[in-house]
Amino acid sequence: MTATTDLFEAVVEFPDPVAQRRYASLVGVDSVKERLSKEAQLLLLPDSLDRWSSAVHGGRIAACDAFADRPPMFLFAGDVGTGKTILAETFGDEIARSLNLPILLYRLSLASRGSGAVGEMTQLLAAAFDEVRRSAGPAHNTRKASQAVILLIDEADALAQSRETAQMHHEDRAGVNALIRGLNSLTEQRLAVLVVLATNRLDAIDPAVRRRAAATFEFERPDEEQRREALRRLLVGVDLKPKDIEDLVLATGPTDGRNFGHTYSDLYQRLIPMAVLAAYPDKPLTASLLRAAAASVEPTPPFNEGKA
Repeated sequence: MTATTDLFEAVVEFPDPVAQRRYASLVGVDSVKERLSKEAQLLLLPDSLDRWSSAVHGGRIAACDAFADRPPMFLFAGDVGTGKTILAETFGDEIARSLNLPILLYRLSLASRGSGAVGEMTQLLAAAFDEVRRSAGPAHNTRKASQAVILLIDEADALAQSRETAQMHHEDRAGVNALIRGLNSLTEQRLAVLVVLATNRLDAIDPAVRRRAAATFEFERPDEEQRREALRRLLVGVDLKPKDIEDLVLATGPTDGRNFGHTYSDLYQRLIPMAVLAAYPDKPLTASLLRAAAASVEPTPPFNEGKA
């Protein structure tokens, strides 16, 4: 029997203050956050849709049927550094707080992909879904779940790659089939489980897996306004003029020499830390140090940059 520690990374329980802070730090994805919150709540507490319909329409309207038997799975797709993984790792905190419901985040370990031995990936995925089902409560009309689970599968194209690929190994095909069976079982049992598949390569995901997504969220690099808002938040308390922020916004966007700008992670994890380290320990953080960092930190190339 496969141990839970072999299947998942450290399990996170929401509410969690660290996740709350990381979730709040994500800017420029408010519309994604809003829709994701609604979708998640309806999948975890499906009777809430009937209550809404009764409250505003006087009864259950036929449109509610469109939400019946939806697989509890979301696809997060987008380039590296665009915030999809951070959101996948943290949105459970917002749901846990809004529903007053404990939620566990299970992140599938890379080790669960196995060594390629015949039947190994299928067994590992089956064990992962078994563990998730044991941890989750029911999600149906008469009982509120006592606990919900989010299963996060990052780099999902490594597990759910299209079976239409001619050179696909038999074991990989079997793994995709096992993933689909797991998703189907969650749909049939109506458990309080959400599955999130995150990928840089949406077109590589098997069509049958894509069709099962209750919603697909696509993430882009921050545009000019989103970079401006991110930089403003990061630099609160620093003595800067509005023009200083605008100079940084332009420096971190597309230029004559490249057609892509900095990602969120470029700003949060590379540019600002570089400028702060240049000032530490005896100088203030200044516009000139920030400009120097912006000139030094090259944006992460798009995932498919330079590939055929």
